Amino acid sequence: MLTIENMRVFNIRGGGLHPVIVELVTKDGITGYGEAAVAYGLGANAAAGMLSDLGPKVIGADATYPRHVWHEVYDNSFWTKGGSAIVFAALSAIDQALWDIKAKSIGVPIYELFGAKFEGSIEVYANGWNSKHDDVVGWANSAERPLSDGYRILKCYPLATEARGSTLRHVQRRHLTDEAYKRAVDRVRTLRKVVGPDIGLMLDLSGGLNNDQLVRFMNVCIELDLIWVEEPLDAFNLQGLRGIAGRWSIPIASGERKYTRNGFRNLLDTGGVDIIMPDVGNCGGMFEFVQIAAMAESYNVRVSAHNCASSLCTAASLQAITASAMSMPLETYPYFSDANDYVQVLKNPPEEAVVNGRLSIPTAPGLGAEMNLDIVAPYRVFDYREMTA
Repeated sequence: MLTIENMRVFNIRGGGLHPVIVELVTKDGITGYGEAAVAYGLGANAAAGMLSDLGPKVIGADATYPRHVWHEVYDNSFWTKGGSAIVFAALSAIDQALWDIKAKSIGVPIYELFGAKFEGSIEVYANGWNSKHDDVVGWANSAERPLSDGYRILKCYPLATEARGSTLRHVQRRHLTDEAYKRAVDRVRTLRKVVGPDIGLMLDLSGGLNNDQLVRFMNVCIELDLIWVEEPLDAFNLQGLRGIAGRWSIPIASGERKYTRNGFRNLLDTGGVDIIMPDVGNCGGMFEFVQIAAMAESYNVRVSAHNCASSLCTAASLQAITASAMSMPLETYPYFSDANDYVQVLKNPPEEAVVNGRLSIPTAPGLGAEMNLDIVAPYRVFDYREMTA
């Protein structure tokens, strides 16, 4: 048995992010890690607290069977049924750590346990490269940096504005002033001119526009030969997705704020999405991601892993998408580390291994992630062994 003997939780702060990481240790000394993907926005303290609340359900469990633990938590924690970001972020972190332990115990990467390694390397795309400009030209010219670093696909937020001490400030109350709307249109048209016709572009709207502004903006997007438009509507607005299905010849992506197979089934049933975006750090975990991706195949819908957290979540995402058949390029934030107070939680961050916009699939056991314990130790907020001593 791979009996879980201790749980520790780290609530990390730095670089405008707040990753929440769980460490599980077996009686035999095998250690597994997972991340609750709430590293931006609000919720880190709640996720750390939720992990500590779930500790008693995990201690004593057998990591040989991660799915048994998943169902023990889901079926017996009440708020997991119909739950949302915080409870599933915590469960996702636990699930990642359990699969990390199981795979390490037999010396294989996690994707081997799911019976698939569809590619030897994957393409990645760059996000977070233009958060320091509110104008048009400077905003668009920021793309020159990731292009010079070898990225061939870029994602951006044309409606957002700079927010000091944070990454971005999104549209308020789903309405842009006429000036802000024109700026957004000028931004995307200028960006296409800056990068040229051969660079892939995605636009994330974060559900920021009302219906009439959205219609006009999507008509502009048709000019730009986009890979996708992400979250054209609020994440709750499933009926709206049904209404726009097939209206524009632009793929629609959504799903970073959806959780479990049940939530993604509801999303897929709208017929209004071409690409779903589960996050291995909050959709329910490693195997839940793989099941969501398999379900998407039956709808003939592609999968793009949402990934906006620490490098640990990037490592977990790599394992999940490697075992998924219809995966698209992986989201990365290569410039998070620019911040002086950024906390790099891994000794081997995948972001530093990107070459010409591609990442090799790791072959090391488990997640293939080496935790930098000296760095994360000061952020420990929970230790089950100490609490019960």
